[in-house]
Amino acid sequence: MKLLQKILLAACVFTAFVPVVHAEKFFGSSSVSLLYSDDYEIFGSQKESATVFTFENVTAHNWGDTFFFIDRYQVQGDSGNADSTYGEFAPRLSLSWLSGQDLGFGPVNNVYLATQYEFDGGVEANNYMYGLGLGWDIPGFQYFNTNAYYVENNTAFDTPDDWQLTVTWGVPFELGSAAFLFDGFIDYSSGVSGAQSADLHINPQFKLDLGHFTGEAGVLYAGIEYSYWRNKFGSPNIDTENAVSALVKFHF
Repeated sequence: MKLLQKILLAACVFTAFVPVVHAEKFFGSSSVSLLYSDDYEIFGSQKESATVFTFENVTAHNWGDTFFFIDRYQVQGDSGNADSTYGEFAPRLSLSWLSGQDLGFGPVNNVYLATQYEFDGGVEANNYMYGLGLGWDIPGFQYFNTNAYYVENNTAFDTPDDWQLTVTWGVPFELGSAAFLFDGFIDYSSGVSGAQSADLHINPQFKLDLGHFTGEAGVLYAGIEYSYWRNKFGSPNIDTENAVSALVKFHF
């Protein structure tokens, strides 16, 4: 087993078996989403329609946090592409908690050992990632995180290892009697010259909190997701994706 896989496995085992006496849970939420768009890019300048079902789970503890999601991508129409399933599990270990020292500085509230496992996606992916993460205190933001990873890629295309920077954010706000949430992520992968192009994926969601009108805030959302993806999957043979999806999301 390679070093990165051992590190990620150790982090996953740790997050599952932290002794209860030392663990304090601050937050936990699960959700299911349904998205639809006619503008997902495939090869060349071709587009296809697809429905995406997503399950997400996020937790925050005194020892760190975890994020897990799985997408089921179901093709609509006759593009000829197969349906696919893709998922990620991303546990982070708080180095402040581990060291017993407050490692925050300036607007940074914590420093993390950041790990991530990516699987499937139609290309038999088993990618292992590790690096450092920062949690930020930014006025108006519910959360803002940055993670820098070394990526050990293992796919059907023999993708070489590279680096990735991930940014995630969430901004709740109100306009009149309506409540909204603007959240999302940005992934930048460095690519490898001659083997894989650097790719940039910007994926925000803008959602209306429907539950806010009935006294159940944060339960049911409706809105849109926008996907800007240059060199999708690291391929220069796919036109830049500009896909707007209709979105419904339910938290439980």
